[in-house]
Amino acid sequence: MKKKVKKKSSSLSIPYPYLVSATDQYYGVTPSYENTQMVKKKQSILHVPSNKKLRILITTFWDYPAVGGLQNYISTLKVGLEKLGHMVDIIAPNQFPSDKVKGIEKKVFKKTKRFYYKRYGSFSNEIVKQNVRLTSYEMMLRNMNLEKYDIFHAQDRFTCNILGRLNHRYQKPLLFTPHGFMTHRRLQLNLLEKDSLEETYFLSMDQIAAASSHHMIILCDAFRPILKKIGVEASKMTTIYTGIDFNSEYIVKPKKSPEDKIIITCISRLRPRKGHQYLLEALALMKNETNNVDIWFVGDGEMREQLEKQVHELQLNNVSILGSRNDIPELLSQSDIFVLPTTSDTLPIAIIEAMFAGKAIITTNCGGILEIIQDYHSGLIVEQKNAQQLSEKLSLLIRDLSLRESLAQNAQMFANKHLTSTSMVKRIEEIYQSFQ
Repeated sequence: MKKKVKKKSSSLSIPYPYLVSATDQYYGVTPSYENTQMVKKKQSILHVPSNKKLRILITTFWDYPAVGGLQNYISTLKVGLEKLGHMVDIIAPNQFPSDKVKGIEKKVFKKTKRFYYKRYGSFSNEIVKQNVRLTSYEMMLRNMNLEKYDIFHAQDRFTCNILGRLNHRYQKPLLFTPHGFMTHRRLQLNLLEKDSLEETYFLSMDQIAAASSHHMIILCDAFRPILKKIGVEASKMTTIYTGIDFNSEYIVKPKKSPEDKIIITCISRLRPRKGHQYLLEALALMKNETNNVDIWFVGDGEMREQLEKQVHELQLNNVSILGSRNDIPELLSQSDIFVLPTTSDTLPIAIIEAMFAGKAIITTNCGGILEIIQDYHSGLIVEQKNAQQLSEKLSLLIRDLSLRESLAQNAQMFANKHLTSTSMVKRIEEIYQSFQ
């Protein structure tokens, strides 16, 4: 028999009644909240773009400015749109007054924890934490004049949920660009337990973010089947690949003799999901083939100490961990082969940079990578976490100069045609204008 609870009115201390409804279902409590968010939306059909100069609000749930692919994407979009004459504001949590936010969070934490404990007899720390962050962000936005904007563009499911609620009042076109595969990806990476309360909560957040937006700008087609599962129609999604401004002035093809060392670079933050450990395993399998090879790991992160230990244990004396660098184009210019053995990615900026730099690329078959790298045409593709296969294809590239050159040329041609910031910004602007 389902437990009944008295209906409570929605408040900012419990920011999303439909999320409470989702957890009610998990616990077998008779829901007292609607599990949908009804928003009067403009038609998502894209019309012929106008030439209006727009006021655009970009929101992110993560700090900005900061290091990372998401922050680079936002910066590129802002700069590009402003060059076209639009006004762009970015709102991120670290831009709010910290003292005020801490005061709000302290009060909301107590109220939210009390609510869940009284309702279910227990609570999830992760859910309480997210509710607190959502509430403080929303309260800050409620104190701002959002009426002046023509377009809202959320860069994550969290701020899309927030803007969806506020949009009951403003009725602005709300665009949503997810930069990760949301709950689906967290389950794959074992960051969420299958059939858990947290899965129920975050899946509901995914669904409402998608439903609240008028149109979704997705980074690659790999998002489509995942979003389709949560009810997003194909006509509501437009794929626009990430574009970058790559400083090519440093890319000078070095003149090498057969005696010169081959340089392999892996440029990425040192995180578990980037797969550096599999590259080291692959190099250990081919030691007798790398006497004339140097390998550079460029980047820093929580895996550095572990990777340094692995390098030592495997006696890979030709591997150097260079740490964070701000001369990526120069490093790529000196490189012959670029490797990214990632196990979880959407559309890595590092691969796109290597394409512009005209380098032979080896990477994995995850996310949207297969949409920009074609095996044996613009790069080589290996299975994720497969050190043996990675070693075999690395050996092939080390031996075959002509293959390296043809892969590099094809990758560079694709990047110049499809992955420029100008192309990305122009296509996004056209979607914005279609709602005016």
